[in-house]
Amino acid sequence: MSHIACGKGTHSLRHLIKSKVFLFIVITIVLLVTIALTADSNSKLNWIGNIFSVPLSPVQKLFSTAGQKIDEAVSFFKDIEAIKTENEELRKRVSELERENRELEAFKEKNEELRKALNLKDRFAEYTIIGSNVIAKDAGNWFDIFRIDVGTRDGIKGDMPVVTNSRGLVGRILTSDITSSKVISIIDEDSQVAGWISKTGGHVIVRGDYALKDEGLCRMDYIAGDIDVKVGDIIETSGLGGIYPKGIVIGEVKEIRMINSEFNRYAIIEPAVDFKSLEEVYVLKNK
Repeated sequence: MSHIACGKGTHSLRHLIKSKVFLFIVITIVLLVTIALTADSNSKLNWIGNIFSVPLSPVQKLFSTAGQKIDEAVSFFKDIEAIKTENEELRKRVSELERENRELEAFKEKNEELRKALNLKDRFAEYTIIGSNVIAKDAGNWFDIFRIDVGTRDGIKGDMPVVTNSRGLVGRILTSDITSSKVISIIDEDSQVAGWISKTGGHVIVRGDYALKDEGLCRMDYIAGDIDVKVGDIIETSGLGGIYPKGIVIGEVKEIRMINSEFNRYAIIEPAVDFKSLEEVYVLKNK
């Protein structure tokens, strides 16, 4: 019986020695003992540490390289996050600069409008200049008849001249109520303006024409035979007729057409005002 027990004990011991857990424990103990014995740099047992360090050197290098790669990966992701944050800040700054630029452009445009309005005041010193906004217009692409936001409470009444801030002739007040007024422009077929050829002189009549209105143009009639008129000539108000003061720019001669002889002719006038995009106009109120 004792022999059998002894055999079983020996077998168990051999099995334990062969097991991986046992080997791992033994190696760990040996390493700990070696580290303890070789902690002193002057120890004579350092050769034992060297014996273990040689086979373990590739493993240490592997762990060292892996750690370095992990550090690099962490740094990479940190850099990406920093770049994202910086890009977000840059986008906000760009958006802010664009907003400031729009505000500056709007301020610049408003300043230019005020400067031109001041020039209007100097040019028409005998008039009170009343600024207004276009609030409605008749059907169609052109501002031949439209409504502005000043009326009788502002002292507006019929036949007052209407101009732009660049001193181009728009037309005249047609009717007024308390808060608004209707304007008839020079391209409307019911409009007539006494004109003057500024370069060579000579009285003419500039009127709206039904066929030309859809092109935003006017017609100039009653051109005397002795009047030298050419394409590019500037036409201004003559001051006759009691509505428009002298010297407001009506437009430019675009074309001269003969009817049946050299002395029977009319001209096509391109207005100084863009009648497709009116937003603000000025009424000249006689003081």
